[in-house]
Amino acid sequence: MNDDAFRHETDSLGTLPVPASAWYGIQTARAVHNFPISGRRPDDDFITATVRIKLAAAVANHAAGWLDAQRFEAIRRACELVLTGKHRDQFVVDRFQAGAGTSHNMNANEVLANLANIGLGGEKGRYEPVHPNDHVNMGQSTNDLIPTAIRLTVLAKLPRLLDAVEGMAQAFADLAVQEADTVKSGRTHLQDAVPTTLGAEFSAYAWTLRRVAGQLEAQRPYLCAIGLGGSAVGTGLNTAPGYAKRAAEELARLSGEPIVPAGNIIAQMQSMADLAAFSGALRALAIEITRIANDMRLLASGPRTGLAEITLPAVQPGSSIMPGKVNPVMFEMLNQVAYQVLGQDHAAAQMAAAGQLELNVMMPALGSALFDGMDWLTNALQAATNRGVVGLTVDRERCRDYAHTSVGLATLLNRAIGYAKAAEIAKESQHSGRPVREIVVAHGLMSAEAFDKMVLDAALPQQP
Repeated sequence: MNDDAFRHETDSLGTLPVPASAWYGIQTARAVHNFPISGRRPDDDFITATVRIKLAAAVANHAAGWLDAQRFEAIRRACELVLTGKHRDQFVVDRFQAGAGTSHNMNANEVLANLANIGLGGEKGRYEPVHPNDHVNMGQSTNDLIPTAIRLTVLAKLPRLLDAVEGMAQAFADLAVQEADTVKSGRTHLQDAVPTTLGAEFSAYAWTLRRVAGQLEAQRPYLCAIGLGGSAVGTGLNTAPGYAKRAAEELARLSGEPIVPAGNIIAQMQSMADLAAFSGALRALAIEITRIANDMRLLASGPRTGLAEITLPAVQPGSSIMPGKVNPVMFEMLNQVAYQVLGQDHAAAQMAAAGQLELNVMMPALGSALFDGMDWLTNALQAATNRGVVGLTVDRERCRDYAHTSVGLATLLNRAIGYAKAAEIAKESQHSGRPVREIVVAHGLMSAEAFDKMVLDAALPQQP
């Protein structure tokens, strides 16, 4: 070992070499050694949330007279360095780590302490005059910092996810207007049913996506209520007077969200119910986009032996062996992401339920599951919208042919000739292969023009 490449730091367990170039310290180095699990470092928004909490804590402690001006300014400058994008590579603890996230918290404390001390003319690893625990972590515990950071991270990601959902909803809404009069056969049980329009199908997708977006947005007020200031078990031990309120106000300023102390800080440290509820809203989104993606794949199936009512943009060759084959790859990808998010939700639910007494030690992985689900859905929705929905084309002739040859059209005759006679017409069409329209005209039940008008009127959605 090259001694010049390392410095030696000491903690309660002994002495350990730490890379000389590292801004983190001994406790982070121990965690890196202990948890070589996933190879995934902390989420970037989670780093931002953590450092914002450190800054908010410093502001509150300085206002209360607990943190002197010199140390406060040094910590503030260190936080701002990280918040502007510097030294992000120094947050190195694996996502699967010590329960509750103590290792991540100490990683932040050590990085900020070293940055602060260098700013004051000190040395890395000496922790004078700024100490990771005594000053950067003043008034905090991992137990109130990590759940607060998770909530802030979800709030930071939420606008991007909502934009992605709205992007797909608007793309479908635009198609709905474009194809408002494109009559097609409806299908129930994957069998011919009464007519509808392609515009109505697309409009329903847009409405559903916006409803799920509303369910996600409805979780925001619960996430804005934080337990910071509860310290170790929610009682506020070793916190300055007014700390919880001042820190929340500063976080509101930094994040642009209406952050407030929770009505019961002990409860907000014990319970991850709001995070589980948000995960449930993510699950609802994943369920809906699974259904929509499956529909798009069915509508585009073919081009000769499937429905082929729409043609999706060709973004890549579909087969390594079949020339000319083009697959619905963007919606296949969307399905895979949705299924993965469903798995993450199940894990999140189990971890939220695993809290014991004053603490939930599963928080690092719970947070990671939520962050992944939000990022994956955001990226997948944007990609599927831009390269799957936008640019799709409609085969209106094929839609019309299906509609006019569907035995489901016999249902339109119920009021005119009764269910029993309409069933006979349907059976005759099914056995002979002749369209219902042709049989109706041949039997003298209705003119072709009247039948066509009846089909169009039936296909258009009725106003409530």
